[in-house]
Amino acid sequence: MSDIEVTGRILHLQRLSTEDGPGIRTTVFFKGCPLRCVWCHNPESLSTQPQTQWFAVRCLGCQTCIESCPDHCLTMTDSGLIIDRERCQGCGKCAEACPAGALETLGKVIAVDELLYELLKDRAYYEKSGGGVTLSGGEPTLQAEFAEGLLYSLKKEGIHTALDTCGLTSQHTLEGLLPYTDLVLFDLKLLDPVLHQQHTGASNQRILDNLLFIRQTMEKQGYPQDLWVRTPLIPEVTTTQENLTAIGEYLALNLNSHVSRWELCAFNNLCRDQYTRLGMVWDFANTPLLTQDTLYQCEQIAKNSGVNPEIVIASGATRALDPL
Repeated sequence: MSDIEVTGRILHLQRLSTEDGPGIRTTVFFKGCPLRCVWCHNPESLSTQPQTQWFAVRCLGCQTCIESCPDHCLTMTDSGLIIDRERCQGCGKCAEACPAGALETLGKVIAVDELLYELLKDRAYYEKSGGGVTLSGGEPTLQAEFAEGLLYSLKKEGIHTALDTCGLTSQHTLEGLLPYTDLVLFDLKLLDPVLHQQHTGASNQRILDNLLFIRQTMEKQGYPQDLWVRTPLIPEVTTTQENLTAIGEYLALNLNSHVSRWELCAFNNLCRDQYTRLGMVWDFANTPLLTQDTLYQCEQIAKNSGVNPEIVIASGATRALDPL
């Protein structure tokens, strides 16, 4: 393919990351996701459109933002700034006007070449650590042309690439992305189709089909070179013995020689403030982190599920004691 001059909408870059693939990496967070997981820890990535967030602790109460809003979406109340999110277009005028940086616009439109320029600034880290660039989100496959152009450009520069995906996309999209992808990080949250629909808002049939399609592509085309499966450990949802055993049995039966890592990612509640800043309610706001014992138990269930136990890795922060 030729160089693609297209733009995409991203949230931000996370430099010096060690959690989204091998080595030291820069992770590009895309905006927009087809799933609505009730535990989502990146609520700012759900919508494909730009959004405005408000930091109460920074606000001076000067109301400059209200005066600058062309759509009259902002109201100052005794409890703070109220944003009419039905009317807000995310134009960013309020954020530009705010003297204290209390308002921020989420979702930057950027061209492939501009983003590539930023990513190549970290080339030395990639080369010395065996790292690279990971496309994450949100869901990168929602912006397929932009993601393909970026992956292609990175590969031309000799940069290791990883695609972090929820798997809910078309095989046509995967056919365009996989030739330029060294590693796929594939989310497998719930194997039971009813529970998956209930907790993510979508069926898992296409997700499972795409996982098998990636296996097929690895066998026939030789890419991607590596496949990691990730399961978020959500208390009382994905942490059950039934779910972890079912996922392990599925991997052992269908992908045993293709998955080099099954990562169990401990529940993270650090996004609570992000929901507040976006005016959203989070069902898991009062859910504590897993205990170390629970994380260990989940790891043992996974290791005993039928997969090669050496590929199972549990990671993430835990709490030391149960709350009083």
